[in-house]
Amino acid sequence: MCGIIGIVGRESVADRLVDGLRRMEYRGYDSAGLCTIHEGDLVRRRAQGKLANLVAELGRRPAPGEIGIAHTRWATHGAPTEDNAHPHATEHVALVHNGIIENFKELREELRAAGRSFTSETDSEVVAHLVSREVEGGASPEEAVETVLPRLRGAFALAIAFRSHPDMLIGARRGSPLVLGYGEDEMFLGSDALALAPLTQRIAYLEEGDWVVVRRDSATVFDAENEQVEREITTSGASAAAVEKGNYRHFMQKEIFEQPTVVAQTLGSYLRQADNSVALPQFDFDISTIRRVTIVACGTSYYAGLVAKYWFEQFARVPVDIDVASEFRYREPVLEDGGLALFISQSGETADTLAALRHCKEAGQTIAVVVNVPTSSMAREADLLLPTHAGPEIGVASTKAFTCQLAVLAALAAHMAVKKGLMNREEESEVVAHLLEAPASLNAALDHDEDIAAMAHLIAPARDVLYLGRGPDYPLALEGALKLKEISYIHAEGYAAGEMKHGPIALIDDQVPVVVLAPSGPLFEKTVSNMEEVRARGGQVVLISDAEGLAEAGEGCIATIEMPKVHPLIAPLVYAIPVQLLAYHVACVKGTDVDQPRNLAKSVTVE
Repeated sequence: MCGIIGIVGRESVADRLVDGLRRMEYRGYDSAGLCTIHEGDLVRRRAQGKLANLVAELGRRPAPGEIGIAHTRWATHGAPTEDNAHPHATEHVALVHNGIIENFKELREELRAAGRSFTSETDSEVVAHLVSREVEGGASPEEAVETVLPRLRGAFALAIAFRSHPDMLIGARRGSPLVLGYGEDEMFLGSDALALAPLTQRIAYLEEGDWVVVRRDSATVFDAENEQVEREITTSGASAAAVEKGNYRHFMQKEIFEQPTVVAQTLGSYLRQADNSVALPQFDFDISTIRRVTIVACGTSYYAGLVAKYWFEQFARVPVDIDVASEFRYREPVLEDGGLALFISQSGETADTLAALRHCKEAGQTIAVVVNVPTSSMAREADLLLPTHAGPEIGVASTKAFTCQLAVLAALAAHMAVKKGLMNREEESEVVAHLLEAPASLNAALDHDEDIAAMAHLIAPARDVLYLGRGPDYPLALEGALKLKEISYIHAEGYAAGEMKHGPIALIDDQVPVVVLAPSGPLFEKTVSNMEEVRARGGQVVLISDAEGLAEAGEGCIATIEMPKVHPLIAPLVYAIPVQLLAYHVACVKGTDVDQPRNLAKSVTVE
């Protein structure tokens, strides 16, 4: 979602602010802007659309100044127009905001009644006016922010500049992440460490409710009770090179091809090859006593959780509930004593998932988190932190984060089975051996990239595409359909193969490609039987299977995609590759924006 960067420097900051925004383009946005302070004035430049439009505006009208704030906006309140773009400003104050102010309507009416006028439709502008009103009344910037923050309901990260104080910024966070960066005679604010990577590696993560006064040579942090506190300064490890595509056409393509490496790195953190055993990080509860697992996630992470449900129930014989995070709290779930609540997120900041986590924590559940950002809000609130080690994922459509999540979840399910006494050493060793085969199998799957590219033109003209799978391949069908929708804008749906005849088969005709995921194995014959029902009605089948499966059922398909023969345990990891590549190449044929598809954000930090 929206990205924030702020610099209190000793030289012109506009170019570096733009570079920081460029490093957050992966978060998704539809307008951009910045504001500097120069010779006692707030210098504001904004543009609708891509960052290149803001750069062009700065070419026409530069923004000098040694201090500034900048923002990429993903529209919530108000259309993606220049008037709604951040920063929002009054005569005295400019600010950028990530999140949502839930009580903005009543605040706006209060301000209008007091004679203040608004130039945007956003919730964010009310904060600028509230702070400005305090300053106009004689409050210091610190006093103004201290007064205003308690009046805001919702989630926010804020960076605020004051015209009369050209040597400082104020930042605040509640529900949305904000990072403080320490430089040489310079200080920085950013939505994440990646935005600050070229500027500094010394960072501190603001905690929930914190606000900070940032000057060139210092930062003073206050907690939610306005008490001055210290926040640990750490080395971020974020690489400026992480946002480079190298020789790849798109970040998504690069990240698809990184999967053998990052899955190997992830498995290396959870598996001991010396004795083929699972070794999780240290934690302070007895996992053998877990009576029920509740999985909560959104989007692609939710589909990883659906796969994990099969593994937990198969290996550990523990019942599993799974919910999309946006629905979880509102059905008033029954959370039994002795339960493990498992949250899966790429960013660790997803608003719905974070809210669900806190709900479960209040209900006494043990909290486990599978996350790609080990310094994120979810990670810091977990009883058991399970990092995925995928590295920064820039493409909005998740790829390598998904397969790394699957790797971690498989290890966790096996570990729970061992601790419950349901998996002996020989069985554990066999599971680990299969997991260790995954990186090589992922490499073998990538060898078919050119074949998939060559048949993408068969899918690109379609208006509707269906994906079918059974067992753990059913969530892969859902994930394949999501990927195609996200980046090619073709309507696609995933179904359990056996569910087709209960309604969706009415959609089948000779204009509807049907992608069938059917690795040879115990579910192959039933899946192929469902596939034949589709072909009998004119459906155009693309079969994804191994050589054995293609030899048995590939005849008559419009295309086939061969995968290596793998154990069913790792099939979901391996079969993620062809559905990702198929979506990618179809999007390339259609000429859509692969890395930044319309209307989507990488990290959704509002409910």
